[in-house]
Amino acid sequence: MNNSLEELRKVIIEKIESVLTLDDIEKLRNQYLSKKGELSQQMAKMKDLPNDEKPLFGKLINEVKELVENRIISKINDLKEKELLKKLENEKIDVTIPADEISLGTIHPLNQVIEDLEDFFIGQGYEVKEGPEVESDFYNFEMMNFSKGHPARDMQDTFYITEETLLRTHTSPVQARAMLEKNGKPVKAVCPGKTYRRDEDDPTHSHQFMQFEGIVVDKGISFANLKDTLLNMTRHLFGNDREIRIRPSYFPFVEPGVEVDVVYIKPDGTKGYIEILGAGLVHPNVLRMGGYDPDVYSGFAFGIGIERIAILKYGVEDIRNFYINDIRFLQQFKGDLSWK
Repeated sequence: MNNSLEELRKVIIEKIESVLTLDDIEKLRNQYLSKKGELSQQMAKMKDLPNDEKPLFGKLINEVKELVENRIISKINDLKEKELLKKLENEKIDVTIPADEISLGTIHPLNQVIEDLEDFFIGQGYEVKEGPEVESDFYNFEMMNFSKGHPARDMQDTFYITEETLLRTHTSPVQARAMLEKNGKPVKAVCPGKTYRRDEDDPTHSHQFMQFEGIVVDKGISFANLKDTLLNMTRHLFGNDREIRIRPSYFPFVEPGVEVDVVYIKPDGTKGYIEILGAGLVHPNVLRMGGYDPDVYSGFAFGIGIERIAILKYGVEDIRNFYINDIRFLQQFKGDLSWK
């Protein structure tokens, strides 16, 4: 009985070694190791053996089954490796063939301006804050010193959703939320984002535009701190040689308020100025609503028109070009757009 089992083992091993395909090795597995396979059927012969020989015979069958199974697994791995090598041989890449030209996109010019400003202010210790574009009247107007019926509300033609809900007209509500979040502690943050007003679209106006606002509140903040910040920022954007001017202006949420203009050369060669931002010291009413005692704390705030920066930087004549997704326009902003 043991001799016949040994002969069967030799036959199986020889067949395994001679197999050339994965399909054939799978057939061998079923032929010998399945429930109805030849090795399994050997167990049925145990009933004809004397009781003292059954344990040894059972052990031999299990050893043969284990040996055959290991050989089959090893053969399968060998065949798979050969198939992979053959596939790699047939799929060699000719590295001398010219590569396909891949058309890469670029960061939108408005986002380039925003990211450049973010990098500058993060280096100055500012946090970047964001807020909802669908805003409440309270955060958009009241916390910015626009009380109900305030005539300055007419300065901002607003998209109202309900009487108390609107599309934000500036990113100032993010400043309000940043102050409340600090719970009376100093704040130093910038707030980039989209804003909306009911303007007629033309070469210099859009119903949707981008703003980048900043706020600093702490003890001892003065107009000198604001002026230093504005000068450093404009020099970062336009270089040390670009002429700027700061002139008085009015905004309900600051007192005093200023506007910053940057000089540009007109087509006729003469100089002109374009306003790029408004700023000022935070109004005491805004400080109170933000959770600060104006007798202890002071601060400054500024708001930049991103499109105006981009127009000045890139010489774009129509603000609408930034929003129509014309690939011919956007392709101009690939590569190195360093402003220095």
